[in-house]
Amino acid sequence: MRRRTAAQVVATALVWPVASLADAPPSYDERPEVRAFADEVATRRGWSAGWVLAQLREARLMPAAQRLMMPLPDGRKRNWDAYRERFVEPIRIAAGSAFWRANEAALARAEARFGVPPAIVVGIVGVETFYGRRMGSFRVLDALATLAFDFPAGRSDRSAYFREELEEFLILARRERLAPASVMGSFAGAIGLPQFMPGSINRHAVDFDEDVRIDLMESAADAIGSVARFLAEHGWQRGMPAIYAVQPPADEAARSRLLAPDIVPSFRAAEMLAAGAQLDEAGRRHDGPLALVMVENGDDAPPSHFAGSANFFSLTRYNRSSYYALAVIHLGQAVQARR
Repeated sequence: MRRRTAAQVVATALVWPVASLADAPPSYDERPEVRAFADEVATRRGWSAGWVLAQLREARLMPAAQRLMMPLPDGRKRNWDAYRERFVEPIRIAAGSAFWRANEAALARAEARFGVPPAIVVGIVGVETFYGRRMGSFRVLDALATLAFDFPAGRSDRSAYFREELEEFLILARRERLAPASVMGSFAGAIGLPQFMPGSINRHAVDFDEDVRIDLMESAADAIGSVARFLAEHGWQRGMPAIYAVQPPADEAARSRLLAPDIVPSFRAAEMLAAGAQLDEAGRRHDGPLALVMVENGDDAPPSHFAGSANFFSLTRYNRSSYYALAVIHLGQAVQARR
């Protein structure tokens, strides 16, 4: 999903039609499909269906979630330099340095346990929430209910995914003794410093400060350990670089063949060299598959290329975007260099 600037969010809000009160849908707990959902969840989890409905009664349709779920309409080429500048900026680098300094012990412990370097964890938290400054101002219950039962037409329907996440959110709320209507997050329902979806919290989050609860909103240690564990469980390999410098083949057919798998590592270094790619020295020594990845630089500059390893691919499991993963790497490197 493409990330939006604050200006784009505001502009979209201004042009979106606002329904009248007379057009407002019934409360979620009154809708047959929601009542069926409550019965299914209650049966699966051994809960009272009345409790599930009582939580959903608090949910409100959130038009902003519907708007922001839609793709950007401009159709322009993406621009890696512009994307990078949004995240690798002096104020964020300074905040990242302070975050690293304040959490140095937790970062070192996460690297020892999960093999993920501090720069990568710091890069993710910085890109996701500016080190906790921007964790989202939407009620997670509203966001998930809206996308579960009123997913916007005009793009591929993901309502089934959001119904799963709504159920995961209720699991999380019961376990951590949270009032579901009180939890704030992103327009898509992501929560806390690392912006985990509820299902990711339930599957991958860890009580890294050992206070017998998982708190990704307030505990930097829990966020650090959870990010590192998520990456480790999605294939991160200790000591492996995420990217290498590369020049793509001059031959168009060979270049297209290497680009076809996109971010999925599919070619050994020897295969890329045989196809005409020029890897740097470290890339030529890489033991494992690589991907030739391309990022666009707008209409006025040629695209950039790099070789991504299995560790780069694991970063895209966090957010399925090569631009995102590359920004994480660059921000983490910039913070490390400042230190």
